[in-house]
Amino acid sequence: MSSFLSCWEPEDEQFWEETGSAIAWKTLWITTASLVLSFATWFVMSAVVVRLPGIGFQFSTQQLFWLAAMPGLAGGSLRIIHTFLIPLYGSRLVITVTILLKLIPVIGLAFAVMDPATPFWMFMLLAFAFGFGGGDFSSYMPSTSLFFPKKKQGTALAIQAGIGNFGVSLTQFVTPWIITMPLFGVLAGAPQVFSKGTMTKEIWLQNALLWYLPLLLLFGIAAWMMIRSVPIRASFKEQLDIFSDKHTWLMTSLYLMTFGSFSGFSAAFPLMIREIFGGLENAPDPLTYAFLGPLIGSAIRVMMGPLTDRFGGAVWTFISGIGLLICSLGVTLYTQPASASDFTPFLWLMLGIFFFSGVGNASTFRQIPMIFPPRQAGGVIGWTAAVAAYGPFIFSMLIGFVITSYGGPNLFFYGASLFYLVNILINWNYYLRRGAEKPC
Repeated sequence: MSSFLSCWEPEDEQFWEETGSAIAWKTLWITTASLVLSFATWFVMSAVVVRLPGIGFQFSTQQLFWLAAMPGLAGGSLRIIHTFLIPLYGSRLVITVTILLKLIPVIGLAFAVMDPATPFWMFMLLAFAFGFGGGDFSSYMPSTSLFFPKKKQGTALAIQAGIGNFGVSLTQFVTPWIITMPLFGVLAGAPQVFSKGTMTKEIWLQNALLWYLPLLLLFGIAAWMMIRSVPIRASFKEQLDIFSDKHTWLMTSLYLMTFGSFSGFSAAFPLMIREIFGGLENAPDPLTYAFLGPLIGSAIRVMMGPLTDRFGGAVWTFISGIGLLICSLGVTLYTQPASASDFTPFLWLMLGIFFFSGVGNASTFRQIPMIFPPRQAGGVIGWTAAVAAYGPFIFSMLIGFVITSYGGPNLFFYGASLFYLVNILINWNYYLRRGAEKPC
């Protein structure tokens, strides 16, 4: 069976209704389910790392933030490579291989957490390998953009990216529950003794990794058996033409504002809660709340797809930027808490950041296909996603540095607010105002 479809004309309404629609939607659901696992494994280190000090690992605060940050550094770097893979090798091969590659860090970290003597450099190497889960987004999204006509791309991309983003919440929600039981019996190894204050209990931290193994194998096989590739090919050199267009760089900045915020705060949120509120009486458990932000951001991204198709992307990107700016400034009022009661407004403002980042994640990906022709649009989507994937690294490292150097994260939020303001002005000038160069 050939990996490539013989013909693909999604803009032809007769072809779309008779042939294209069924193939495109089948491919979308397979790749979307696989993308959930990509995001889940990409962020699993952020859920695991908050438990490491309690089971005997002697890592400093800065080292813990490094572990949360490293998958973001790797994911962004690997996304640059993924930007060019679909036109070279096709969806079937690329997506199958990327699913199966994630078995490597999942198995490795499962063994690492069972031995407190595992050195920090090994955790860093594994954290980098979890970037496999972040990198392949820049293959999934360009692939999906090729399968759908322009009028449906906002919805299709929002569904895939939004549901895929649920993987962040999935790993942060499942981890604290799944590590409390011997899920795999003796096959998964012995439990660890977790200590916090005077409380001790047994946990199986390796379960946070091992439950992904059968799912990765299942979807890897499904991708190879059921996905075909769109016959749109381009050499690496031909694909470089996107970098001569200024709108590639402007949209990169806008998507860094939105998805960079979503992914960056998703990685840093558990440790932020631990560092800001952990020393207070009745301090909140980071993993009880960490999944809420990614959940909200993912859900709103899915819901916004049809709205961006109807009203355009630029207006929603503007609303996203304003919301991010207001919430980022507001959260600084509650980062020096006098008591655990300050956690409630802090949480709501952080959830506001996730909400507005989700709005912008959908709207920016609606703007790109309207600005660029199909093959270039796929490349720009991949590239912007690559740069924005550095969010977990940038946010975790800067927040960790600011907290350890200045006793709180406010300086980071002030800098983020300035960045949001610049992007609000970029979006207004080039894409939203009357007479804009590329209204979208």
